[in-house]
Amino acid sequence: MLTRRNLNLLGFLACVGLLGFAIYVQGVLKVEPCPLCIFQRVGVAACGVLFLLAWVHDPASWGARVYAALIMPAALATIGVAARHVWIQHLPDDAVPACGAGLGFLLQEFPLADVVRKVLTGSGECHQVNWVFLGLSMPAWVVLAGTGLGALGGWANLAARRR
Repeated sequence: MLTRRNLNLLGFLACVGLLGFAIYVQGVLKVEPCPLCIFQRVGVAACGVLFLLAWVHDPASWGARVYAALIMPAALATIGVAARHVWIQHLPDDAVPACGAGLGFLLQEFPLADVVRKVLTGSGECHQVNWVFLGLSMPAWVVLAGTGLGALGGWANLAARRR
């Protein structure tokens, strides 16, 4: 039955599946994530935490609207980062920024706002397409998944019945 609670559980499980696949690709297929990939994982994790909270809380109408108002922008932010990544992947080789320092170094040496700005600018490692499925790179799939998560978060918490 498609209740609000079940749909929020579905959203949480989808996020767990997406993150599990990302860990599989990194650990088993040995594809190292670039900084933009890591930001996308953070966005999916944020959506997952919000779906989990909405599932556990199972709020009435007012609370459900709050969860929708949190999940949908988190999904939009994830889509934005992934779309930026897709754009960087499609830049001509001579327009790609040089590879920069790793995310760990940036976080140790610079304020968070500077790190976010630097990562969203993109760098050479973000230009590489290391994995493709059905003609789409991983960031392109994250755009689609983020769209689905945002739509599910809106539907589950704005349109679906509580029980």
